[in-house]
Amino acid sequence: MATKSTKKPTTTAAGGKAVLIIEDDEFLAKMMARMLEEAGLRCTLAGNGKEGLRKAQADVPQLIILDIILPDLDGFAILSKLKAAAATKAVPVIIISNLGQEEDVQQGLRLGAKDYIVKSDLSLDAVVAKVMKQLK
Repeated sequence: MATKSTKKPTTTAAGGKAVLIIEDDEFLAKMMARMLEEAGLRCTLAGNGKEGLRKAQADVPQLIILDIILPDLDGFAILSKLKAAAATKAVPVIIISNLGQEEDVQQGLRLGAKDYIVKSDLSLDAVVAKVMKQLK
């Protein structure tokens, strides 16, 4: 008999929800984390896809922010793996990427992302608002 994962999404002792940021631009990742932490969330950073998948499976977050262009695995492959895994399939994912072509946006949404933000249009306040909306 197969057993289902019973891992529950993680929250901090203070009740702050956990967000995993999979982004290889360290400056951008830290800026997003700072803004989200100021909003009461707990952030974990992963600088590449393999690390992000490992962290998502080891400590299931309430939301994942995912870049598409990463040094080892592309974000579309990561999103597919997250949505195929029992522990992470229900976790909302927001893509933040330099890829702004309509076909890239549609592919991300088709694979299960809840939102897709193009980095050239990026406002950290908008990211926080979109994250908070998904976590309600």
